[in-house]
Amino acid sequence: MAKLNLSIAVRDYDRTRPLSDGIVQIDGVDPVFMALDPEEIFFRAFRQAEFDICELSLSSFTVKTAQGTCPYVGVPAFVSRAFRHTSIYVRTDRIKKPADLKGKKIGVPEYQLTANVWARAILEDDHGVKPSDIHWIRGGLEEAGRVEKISIILPKDVRLDNAPEGRTLSSMLEAGEIDGFIGPRVPSPFERGHPHIGWLFADPVAAAKDYYKRTGIFPVMHIVGVRKTLAEQHPWLPGAVLKAFERAKIIALDKLSDTSSTKVTLPFIEERLAEARQLMGHDFWSYGMEGNRKTLETFLRHHHSQGLSSRLVKIEELFHPGTHESFKL
Repeated sequence: MAKLNLSIAVRDYDRTRPLSDGIVQIDGVDPVFMALDPEEIFFRAFRQAEFDICELSLSSFTVKTAQGTCPYVGVPAFVSRAFRHTSIYVRTDRIKKPADLKGKKIGVPEYQLTANVWARAILEDDHGVKPSDIHWIRGGLEEAGRVEKISIILPKDVRLDNAPEGRTLSSMLEAGEIDGFIGPRVPSPFERGHPHIGWLFADPVAAAKDYYKRTGIFPVMHIVGVRKTLAEQHPWLPGAVLKAFERAKIIALDKLSDTSSTKVTLPFIEERLAEARQLMGHDFWSYGMEGNRKTLETFLRHHHSQGLSSRLVKIEELFHPGTHESFKL
């Protein structure tokens, strides 16, 4: 039987590189890899379903799954995870603590971005700041005119307006026209060292570590999707994809663990790896549904309460049945 010739779009991560380099094979697949930025992958995937297998925003995927219109089935290979305490930037000359966000204007590149769902969850659960407490301004961070890639209907008490035509959120933040920004990328005024733009949490790493100690949650950002029509025709495929992505991640972590030479262009990588395992356990970046149930349930609960999913989605609905469990020797 000939292998399936499939397109695969993922960012060039260390945890996916063994796949794109051909070190790890997906059983039964002859792949064509495309290393693209997540924003481009998501836009093309959710607008036209251009790829056979691809990295997907967990939030956008959940919106589409709740609507029953998602062209992909999920695979619980969490190729992107991040604590989002570092994603909340504010005008430090007027915002001193989370409670100060109430009644303020906060920019977002898209309201439904996964990073923003998690940031709002943190603000609500830990600091009592609800989405309805904030006036949200949507627009491009560095390029004007960005819109939501998928349509959403928000609760009536949530105010979301578009940025003025031709304006970027970075320029508005620098001019003081908005009071903060939440998103996965860093606003340029912060990078330039603007004296009145900083993180909401003065030490976001310490805040994230405290969050993990209290909750055990390591937020999931992106999953892997398989085109639904392919999974229906080849029900073995999602399980094969999970197996291969898991193997690629193990190889990446083995390389990080090798202290003979530094694999990343940054000092103290091996020490940071040891610290992460001390805090979060050896398999701190776990794949699979069961080991991540609390994290996923927390996300789905907030996604629904924030008005992004039309109903409360169950974890089992996200992922193809062939990925719910795996064999053990």
